[in-house]
Order: sequence, then C-alpha cells, then structure tokens
Amino acid sequence: MPPNPDPLRAHLLELLRGGHAHVSFDDATRDLPAKLRGKVPRGSPYSAWQLIEHMRLTQEDILRFSRNKDGTYESPEWPEGYWPSAAPPAHDDGWESSLRAFRVDRQAMEALVLDPAQDLFTPFPWGEGQTLLREVMLVADHTAYHLGQLVLVRRLVGAWPE
Repeated sequence: MPPNPDPLRAHLLELLRGGHAHVSFDDATRDLPAKLRGKVPRGSPYSAWQLIEHMRLTQEDILRFSRNKDGTYESPEWPEGYWPSAAPPAHDDGWESSLRAFRVDRQAMEALVLDPAQDLFTPFPWGEGQTLLREVMLVADHTAYHLGQLVLVRRLVGAWPE
C-alpha cells in the first residue's frame, strides 16, 4: 500500500482484505483437507468448494463490470453463471486455482481503489447509478457473508479449529 492513502481508500482496502470484525479469506480457506472441499454437510445447500467458487465468480463479475469502460461487458445469467454446478472441484487443482484467481481479482479491485484517477463517487456511465465505492463495498459485503457460511460449513464437516 502506498504511504498515507486517502483515509476512505485505506478503509476500503481493509474492508476488502477482511479481518477485524470478519474472518479473512485466507483464514477461512486455510488447511481444509481436500476430501472435505466438496462435501455438502447435512442441512447445508453448499460445499466449501461451491462457496469459494461462488465468491470468485461474483467478485470477477463485479471487477469486470467496474472496469467496463467500453460498455461491452455482460454479466453472467443468474443464478447459473454465479454458482458451480458440482459440489467438488472438477479437478485436483481446482481448489487452489480458485483461491489464486480470487486473490488476483481482489488485488485488481484493490488497485482500482488505490488509483487516484478512479473517482469513488461518480456513477459509471455504463451502469445504472453504480459507483466504484458501491461496487467495492458490494464485493466486501458479499465476500464476508459467504465467508461466514464457509466457516459454518467447515464446522459442520469437522474442519474448523476450535
């Protein structure tokens, strides 16, 4: 982070990175055994994998929308474009690939926040009143919500440290 960023931008970065009042992405995803990543516990509609991939797909969509200067980006269909169909990853590297992609897109969102040329308050010309501030808060809020679900799923499969 550059020295002394605008206080609002600094708060947004903290919100995106998690911690404080919410579990961080890295803490919530750390050390989950591969055999439990695709397990859907009784009473839950999702596996840990489905939650991670949903967070990744949604964050990617919001990032692409936020950078859509030419107005050509179209969001996926809801809900099928935002949720993986299978409970486990399709291949052994799927979990790690999804984690890496989530982190890369989060860093790209952070770069938008840190860019002083990016106005946080002006509505995007290609949207319906959305601003960068709104989209960053939406990513942070959505991620925090589903990280809470991930912690619960991990508890239900016996893979959350007490």
